[in-house]
This record gives sequence, structure tokens and C-alpha cells, in this order.
Amino acid sequence: MSAERSQPIRVLRIIARMNVGGPAWQVSALVRGLDGDRFESLLISGEVDKDEADFLDLRDPGLPLLKIPSLGRSVRIWGDLRALLLIRRAIRRFRPDIVHTHTAKAGVLGRLAAASCQVPVRVHTFHGHTLHGYFGRVVSGLSKLIERVLARGTTVLVAVGEQVRDDLVKARIGRPDQYIVIPPGVETPECVDQTLARSRLGLPTEVPVVLFVGRLTAIKRPDRLIEAMRLVLERHPNVVLAVAGEGGLLAETERLAAPLGSSVRFLGWQSDIGDLFAAADFAVLTSDSEGMPVTLIEAAMAGIPSVTTDAGSAREVVLDGVTGIVTALDSVAVATGLARLLDNDLCKQMGASARERAEAKFGTRRLLSDHEDLYGRLMADLATGDGQTSSG
Repeated sequence: MSAERSQPIRVLRIIARMNVGGPAWQVSALVRGLDGDRFESLLISGEVDKDEADFLDLRDPGLPLLKIPSLGRSVRIWGDLRALLLIRRAIRRFRPDIVHTHTAKAGVLGRLAAASCQVPVRVHTFHGHTLHGYFGRVVSGLSKLIERVLARGTTVLVAVGEQVRDDLVKARIGRPDQYIVIPPGVETPECVDQTLARSRLGLPTEVPVVLFVGRLTAIKRPDRLIEAMRLVLERHPNVVLAVAGEGGLLAETERLAAPLGSSVRFLGWQSDIGDLFAAADFAVLTSDSEGMPVTLIEAAMAGIPSVTTDAGSAREVVLDGVTGIVTALDSVAVATGLARLLDNDLCKQMGASARERAEAKFGTRRLLSDHEDLYGRLMADLATGDGQTSSG
């Protein structure tokens, strides 16, 4: 297979922007971790928006990449055309064997550029999808149509979870046999003393702390988070919610949380996730829609359970009643789950189970080996004429 090649397999990886979140984590791990004897990588990324935290600044400032500023989140005709031309130029210079795109906009421009330059193998990863809850009916329909067309010229479609894959297949985006599921992978965080971590973050040391990590945007439902916390505080007034993240709804979330006083602490984006999870007793996620939530994996790796709404592939990370609690998309249900984990013995038991399972299923080494195996197989198929890329 790929070991027989005299030259490394060249992989051009493209992501729209490296904002803090699951896709950036995975891309960083892949660029850093693929076997350098077998693979040569180049990463292309755009700029993060002003209301987003930059993963490169907070978590991986030295990550090598080619930056194309117009490849950001926003759709701008002339900026996107310029980005497409610059990606084509990078392809001609780097001459990749594989173009692997991540996130929606990079998936569109990157696959168009790869097809026009006749790159033989094209891979796209769905870290989630925008089928539900993101756009209106017209935009959602157009997005599905674009993804269906692009899928015809894609060799392999990677989904980060089984539910994500099933949703996309149901939407007739690609064929079932085009998909492979590769869950995210994260590193086990350093062991940090809880008292020290709380002191660094300005959190009280003698009370239960619930942690939310993520962007404060509509799809994450911070309003549901605050309402659930309000309900918990009615019976358990000593609980503290730590909110680590920012976003377009930060001011609105602060307004909703104001009546709860010091029971809700806004920490902003934090560069040291080890401190965040060490400081917490358990984590919470209240989203309406998710891909495979990396926050839940990070919590499990840190040995703490989570309460999560049943969104996307969250249930594939959190085993309900074993490694945490999965609830309906409802503030009362979330509050009930949070109250259950205030039982210290149950919380510790679930946390230990969460860590054991996460280390087995969601480690970085597994993420890397899955991709190395995929790339090697695709190049072997190409060499024998068994590649599945269509020309449409």
C-alpha cells in the first residue's frame, strides 16, 4: 500500500477558519500528528470573525499554514472567487495526492478547486451539518442541493458520528457507501488539582461547579442553559455555573443571567482547558443541534460526566445513565439532569466510566491512525484503478 511509495502521500487540508471548536481541534491534531515519513501536509485556512476566538492564538500559535483571508465564514462573491483562485494556485504548487476539506465553505471552494485541477482523491469531513436550525427553508434547500452536487465528485465523505452520517444520507447527500465514520480525537488533559484550578479561574472552592464550554450562539441555546440553572438554584442555591466562551449572544446571556448574581460566572475564552475541566464537577451542553461535541469528549477525558441535550451525535459520546445524562431539548429536563449529578457518589462513578470509555474511543492516536489508514487505502485503490471518485 502507501508504504511501497517512494514519496510521501501529499495531503492538502483546507478549513474555512480556525475558530475555537471541534473542527480546529481535529485539523490541528492531523497536521501535527500524521506520520511524517508517510505523509506531507499543507494546511490552508481563512481568518476568524471578530466575534470568534482564534484557536491559533489560544491553543496552537505555531501551527504551520497558508492563510487565505477571504476564506472566512462569510459568503462574499468576489472574496470567495479570490479564495478559489488562490486555492487553485496552492494546488498547482503543492501538487497534492489528496485534498481533504473541513467545514462547509471550505468544502465548497476546496472541492471545486480540486476538481478543476484534477486532484485524484477528494475527501470532505462533515463535523456536523446545517440541515436543522441554522437557516431558513430556502437557504437550507439550496445548501442541500449544493452538497448533493459536490458529493458526486467526492471520493469519500467522512462523518464525525453515526447520527451525523444518518442525517446526511437521509437528506440524500452522497451515497451510503461513500461514508466512513471517524469520531474526533482529543488528548488526555494534564492532571490539575481542583482547588488550584478554581483559584486560577476565580471560582469558589467549596461548592459544586457546572461547566459550559462553547460559543454563545442561537444553536447552542444559552437561554436554555440559564433557565435550567435558575431551576437548579431554586433547590440547590450553592451551585455555580462557569461559562467559558463568547459569541454573538454574550451580552444577551449576561442579561438573562444577571438575576442569578454570582451563581453564574463568565470566564470568556480560556487557553488552558486543563484548568477548566479540573475546576468543574461536571459539564453541561444545551444545544439544539450538534455534530460530535468535542466539549463532551474533553470532559470525559478529564474524568467528569456531562449533562447534554439529545442533539446530533451527543448520545454517541455520553451513555445515558452510565457516563452522564442525556436529556430532552428542554430546560426542565436539563435542570433535572444537573440536579441528579449533584449526588457526589453518582457524579464520581459516572466520571470514572466516562474517562475509561473516552480513552478507549476518542484518543488522538486513534484519530490519526484512522486517517492514515484511510489515506493509504485511497491511494492503493487509486493505484489499482479501484478509486470511487466520480467526475460529476
